[in-house]
Amino acid sequence: MSAPCNVVVLISGSGSNLQALIDSTTVGEHPARIAAVIANKADAFGLQRAQTAGIATQVLDHKQFDGREAFDVALAEAIDSYNPQLVLLAGFMRILTPGFVRHYAGRLLNIHPSLLPKYKGLHTHQRALEAGDSEHGCSVHFVSEQLDGGPLVIQAVLPVQLSDSPSSLAQRVHVQEYVIYPLAVRWFAEGRLQLSPHGAMLDEQLLPSTGHLIRT
Repeated sequence: MSAPCNVVVLISGSGSNLQALIDSTTVGEHPARIAAVIANKADAFGLQRAQTAGIATQVLDHKQFDGREAFDVALAEAIDSYNPQLVLLAGFMRILTPGFVRHYAGRLLNIHPSLLPKYKGLHTHQRALEAGDSEHGCSVHFVSEQLDGGPLVIQAVLPVQLSDSPSSLAQRVHVQEYVIYPLAVRWFAEGRLQLSPHGAMLDEQLLPSTGHLIRT
């Protein structure tokens, strides 16, 4: 087996998606290896998850830097010290500068709790319910300079139930996040997923604007 794809994961909080990634990459022979987890908050529980799994951790407090540019430069230096082929945003609550995004073009993925391009930003489940949507879900996408923009890789679509609250809907969406993010990482690590000038490509075929759809 060739050398695994080195991955760095960025988090700000509990790291539930991180746990799904750890679980998927530590079972059997996996083409990806999480080299490090970096958080911008020292109390992020995801750091404990990483340490339990024997993964290197680092904290870079954005409040210690003079602005976003300075923080992102230091963050890129920290990431690059692990020589990653792929960088994952897993609940990383920072808006990234264009220079940072360009530096990792084609190797920076994010997971977002909505069916993009709907509901960029926060409170996605509440907004989907308020809009009366019949379907909701989550998306993995390549990161671009536009917030929650960038070509879609994969989306999980689930029906909204009449009894749903924002929290119950969030719980069901989380379950799908734990499926599609590890899948996208595996595709990338296997060399099947890449970003082209025209969009995301899987197995040398241009994905549709919705990405690969999974319905539950």
